[in-house]
Amino acid sequence: MFQDYYTDLHIHIGRTMSGRAVKITGSKTLTLSRILEMASAKKGLDIIGIIDCHSPEVLAEMEMMINRGELEELSEGGLRFQKTTLIPGSEIEIYDSNCHGPIHVLAYFPTIAVMEDFSNWMRGYMKNIHLSSQRIYCDGQALQQKVRELGGLFIPAHVFTPFKSLFGRGVHHSLTEVFDPQLIDAIELGLSSDTNMVKNIREIQRYTFVTNSDAHSLGKIAREYQKLRLKAANFAELKMALHEQEGRGVIANYGLNPLLGKYHQTVCAKCGEQLNDVDTICRSCGSSQIVKGVATRIKELSDLKSAERERPPYIHQVPLDFIPGLGPKMMERLLHAFGTEMTILHRISTEQLAEIVPLKIARMIDLARTGQLNIAVGGGGVYGKVQPE
Repeated sequence: MFQDYYTDLHIHIGRTMSGRAVKITGSKTLTLSRILEMASAKKGLDIIGIIDCHSPEVLAEMEMMINRGELEELSEGGLRFQKTTLIPGSEIEIYDSNCHGPIHVLAYFPTIAVMEDFSNWMRGYMKNIHLSSQRIYCDGQALQQKVRELGGLFIPAHVFTPFKSLFGRGVHHSLTEVFDPQLIDAIELGLSSDTNMVKNIREIQRYTFVTNSDAHSLGKIAREYQKLRLKAANFAELKMALHEQEGRGVIANYGLNPLLGKYHQTVCAKCGEQLNDVDTICRSCGSSQIVKGVATRIKELSDLKSAERERPPYIHQVPLDFIPGLGPKMMERLLHAFGTEMTILHRISTEQLAEIVPLKIARMIDLARTGQLNIAVGGGGVYGKVQPE
């Protein structure tokens, strides 16, 4: 029987159990055990992808948790922790002779053993296997082929952001400049774009779109996620969903309004002034250092008059910790009453919320989960903001 599974496939590890850095810019509290506890007990996620599992100390921690009975390897791929399935993954930076700039990609594997095989293979092409998002010294298609050989999934990450992404910097016009399109399993849109914005880009229409948090701290987990229709929470079912096989699939994407994304608008890199699409010189300071916004880049790539396929709904949902006035103590009361954030966002009425928090906050939560809060646009590395009522 099919069920709905809430899924965030892009979560970083900041530090290992010993305190060794994995994602340099990640929070020190972003450890494997805390991610699993947060995802299961507070966020209410059914499936998570941790994308620094190639790091040898992370692999060792997962093995240790299996030996202690805290993780269980599933026969169809993935590892079970309480109510959440962990899909082991890796974020890698490609910058080969075909790239015009670095590109981040995500690779996922069914088991620790396969993840370890992949990590050992990458050691021959990477300077520091212990760190996240490191550059691999082989071409993009060679990496794709290795992922496919090992039975993994290959997904270009946050593909429109101005830095370290496929369309933001990596290629001029087409993903075929770097990748084999047959060896891509899905496209991760990133925080500054949504399904509607990219509906007229021809060559990505064949792929399922995923929306993930790219969390660098515990609180950012599930700021973007998707609802999958599956028969169970495991790697094999996830793979079928990405390829829309036998009734599986993404049935809804939940993400920030692109206006909140920190790279949505074109801005001056020097002074931060927001600019028009056609501006090449900052009107405020005269600088020519321009950071092209995601919205502008998507317009450049759009080559269809109308969408070629119907997509699942993309719901502009503001994370609960973005809501003005909803502080930690009030959030704890909500969690104590209703269990997890997924329950609060998807299963609880405004009237039920108002029994726990003031009516004004309950109404703002309802506006947040339906994308109706007022927003100030973001750009140039600065997030947009929710405007108080």
